[in-house]
Amino acid sequence: MKIEAQAPTRIDLAGGTLDIWPLYLFHEGALTVNCAISRYASCAIDVQRAGKRITLVSKDTRRKETFASLADLARAKSYKLPLLAHLVKLFEPKTGFTLTTDSEAPAGAGIGGSSAMAVAICAALDKLTNARRSRADWIHTSRDAEAMVIHVPTGTQDHYPPAFGGTSAIHLRAGGEFREALKVDAGDLESRLVVCYTGKPRQSGINNWEVFQAQINGDKRITRNLSEISAIAQQLRVAILRAAWNEVGRLVREEWKTRRTNVPNISTPVIDNIIAAARKNGALAGKVCGAGGGGCVTLLIEPQARERVEAAVRGAGGEILPMKIDRTGVRVKVTR
Repeated sequence: MKIEAQAPTRIDLAGGTLDIWPLYLFHEGALTVNCAISRYASCAIDVQRAGKRITLVSKDTRRKETFASLADLARAKSYKLPLLAHLVKLFEPKTGFTLTTDSEAPAGAGIGGSSAMAVAICAALDKLTNARRSRADWIHTSRDAEAMVIHVPTGTQDHYPPAFGGTSAIHLRAGGEFREALKVDAGDLESRLVVCYTGKPRQSGINNWEVFQAQINGDKRITRNLSEISAIAQQLRVAILRAAWNEVGRLVREEWKTRRTNVPNISTPVIDNIIAAARKNGALAGKVCGAGGGGCVTLLIEPQARERVEAAVRGAGGEILPMKIDRTGVRVKVTR
C-alpha cells in the first residue's frame, strides 16, 4: 500500500505572531488573515508487507534515517529528521514503512513549509493507522510536534491553510481559535499577489520568541505594537471581504510598518530594496512572510502592473515564486 498526501503552504497578510498562546489573550479580537498557496509540501508512505522497520527520508534536505522498530525510534535521543520522528511517535503506527517527504518551499522561506509538511504527514499517518482524527486534530498535533522540535512556543495560523486551503481569518479567542473562510474571489486575489524569495532563510522561532518574551515581560512598546497589529488585522479582514483593494494595500503597509519595529532583524536590506522597487513599479504594499529576517516577501499589486513589479523584484535580488490560491487544502491518495 502507498499513501500520498500533499498540503499547501501559506502567505500571511496581517496578524502573525498573535496566534502564539497566550499572546492573543492580551489583545481583544485578535485574528490573523492568511491564504493557502500552491507551493506544496508532500509525503508518501510505502508500507512494508512484513516487518517493523521504519525509514524516514527527506528529499529536499537529502537526509535519511532508519529504525529497527517504533520502539527503537522512540528510544532514540536525537534525530536527523526530528519533525518526522516526533509525528510518527504521536501516531504510534503498528507496521513498518518508509516515509518520504519533499517540499516546493525554499529553505527558511517563511511560508509555513514545515507546518504544511507536518499537516501532510499527519494526514498520511492518520490514514495508515486508521486514527480517524479531524483536520483540527491534525492542526494541533502538527503544531505541538513543531514546538517539540524547535523548543519554543508555536502558533496555529500556519497550520490552517495546509489543512483547509482558501483565504481565512483565524479568530483567536479564550478557549481556542476558530477558522472563518473568507468569501473572496480567489482568482481576483491571486491576480493581485506576487510572492518572491529573498535568497536568505529566516529563523522564525528566534524572532517570534523575542517578541513573545517581550510581551510576557511587560514591554510596553511590544504590547502597543501587537495591539496595533491586531487592530489592523481586524480592519484588513473587512477590507478583503469588501474587495476594497486600495484599503487592503494601505493596511498591509501599516501592518509591515508596525511589525518591522518589533525587533531589529525583522527586515534586511534585500527585503527593503525589494519592497521599495516593487512600490515604484505598481505594488500597493509589501511585507515579509512569517516572522521575517529573510525568507519570502508578499506583494499586493494592481493586476496590470505584474510584469513591471516582477521585473523590479528580480532587479532587486528577489526570486519570483509562481503560485495560485489553493482552494482545497490537504489531499490524500491511497493506492494498493
